[in-house]
Amino acid sequence: MGDEGEKVEARPLRNVLALGFVSFFTDISSEMCFSLLPGFLLGLPGATRAVLGVVEGLAEALSYGLRAVSGIFSDRFRRRKVVVFAGYALSAVVKPMFSQAQTTLDVLTIRVGDRVGKGVRTSPRDALLSESVSEKQMGFTFGLHRTLDQLGAILGPIIASSLMLLLGLAVRDVFLLSLVPGFIALFVLIVFVQERLGKPKAKTRLLGDVRSVLGGGFSLLLVVVTLFSLGAFNFSFVLLKARDAGVQEALIPLVYSVINIAHTAIAIPAGALSDRIGRERVLLAGYGVFLISTILLLLPAGNPSSAFLIAAVYGSYVGTVETVQRALVPRYTRNELRGTAYGLYYLVVGTSFFVANAIFGGLWEYASLSAAVVYSALLTTAAITCMVVFVSRAKEPNAQ
Repeated sequence: MGDEGEKVEARPLRNVLALGFVSFFTDISSEMCFSLLPGFLLGLPGATRAVLGVVEGLAEALSYGLRAVSGIFSDRFRRRKVVVFAGYALSAVVKPMFSQAQTTLDVLTIRVGDRVGKGVRTSPRDALLSESVSEKQMGFTFGLHRTLDQLGAILGPIIASSLMLLLGLAVRDVFLLSLVPGFIALFVLIVFVQERLGKPKAKTRLLGDVRSVLGGGFSLLLVVVTLFSLGAFNFSFVLLKARDAGVQEALIPLVYSVINIAHTAIAIPAGALSDRIGRERVLLAGYGVFLISTILLLLPAGNPSSAFLIAAVYGSYVGTVETVQRALVPRYTRNELRGTAYGLYYLVVGTSFFVANAIFGGLWEYASLSAAVVYSALLTTAAITCMVVFVSRAKEPNAQ
């Protein structure tokens, strides 16, 4: 680490890989717990599916809100690694506490603690990633990070199942063992991740950074992202469609695996392609893939194979859009404001996430699947149209 403006010369890719493996081991730890948590929670006294929804909703809401705060904080004090470490450390410590949970309130408290950790670390981590490489490598960088992150998400449930099936461990034992990959992630972060240090900002208003970030093209990008996100339902509805299509309950996890595998497989190619032909173009393609996956939900019931097709297309959308949108943020913001920019980005995406799923689920439940699909398709089409206009009228990005 050096003075302000000093770059980490020791192989930028090594820093990216280090951050990727931090996410990899953290996701192994997380998915060891979260793949078992719904069933564990419903086995506690007084727990219902409604309680599960409250636990997940409150935890995610706090996570997305804190991403804005932590991003602004890391910009203001120019210390990203310590904020990232605090977030990862909190998650690593609290998740094993599921092993001692006896009530739904215990689970809620631990789940919220974990999501607070995620909210604290995510924006400064993405800013740290973006500062590790040049602009022309941004897409590949976020694609590589996303791939390692998702590999951990794939391995976590496999490890959890293996520990239970092969070693005969109980669910609470698996929760406790999640501490191991969590601590490995912290070790990698401390030893291998470097950052570019800067002097803390003085005599600046907190909201001044927000106003600076929202000037120019970034605010227009957020409008497009918001419009798309308001129609972008999450994977739960794909799994619900799989059940309606006739997939057996025991095979539903395989549908989820297809989503994660497609997500993982497409992330690096999508990121690298965006470096070559433009991130806005690849993002447009990702929006188009989501539109296709939405329309595929209208395939007739009774054909289980259609569920796996929908899952593959949907996973391709997630891997493309979540990679390229994150890689696009630095193009429209200055280096010293990237934490704030990522915080605002996640705040927009998180808020829209809840609105989108509430409306999509409500339309499916109280109207019809067709009504939900029309809602999502119209917003996606509008987002695609606005992105085309945005690209055609975009100014040159801020100087890096």
